[in-house]
Amino acid sequence: MRFIITGRNIEVTDGLRSAVEEKLGKLDRFFAPETEVNVTLSVEHDVQKIEVTIPVKGKIIRAEEKSTDMYVSIDLVEEIIERQLKKYKNKIIDKKQDAVAFAKAFVEEEIEDEEDVKIIRTKRFGVKPMLPEEACVQMELLGHTFFVFSNAETGEVNVVYKRKGNTYGLIEPEFD
Repeated sequence: MRFIITGRNIEVTDGLRSAVEEKLGKLDRFFAPETEVNVTLSVEHDVQKIEVTIPVKGKIIRAEEKSTDMYVSIDLVEEIIERQLKKYKNKIIDKKQDAVAFAKAFVEEEIEDEEDVKIIRTKRFGVKPMLPEEACVQMELLGHTFFVFSNAETGEVNVVYKRKGNTYGLIEPEFD
């Protein structure tokens, strides 16, 4: 695995770099050698945060963890990713072409399938064309953390969502 480690409000010291590479290097047994692992270390106030993103064949494996100690955060995030990989193995490695991004031993390993994802509720609603800003207002009025709408400017279905710090995000479709 190839690590791309960046720091926000923190200098990535040799100690931090080696801790990340050592701890997340344990995930080596799951991935092909050329897999890129994007790691962002950040500090805000007294919170030490690590974000790990691993893009593999059209899917993204991602985890983040916060604590008061960066080394603890690194330990915790490795456990989260390993748990995700084991839990969703049969879903992320469904087709043989997807398997090239993962280590052969992991692909061939038999893991008992956990419960399937179950959709327990379906909602239908009219989609009214509106601007993203209007969609944010509607989302706030409903008290939701996301809102699906038809973008009046593009005619496409978009999603606005509430982010930390009272900011908003917009998800637009990108067709390959």
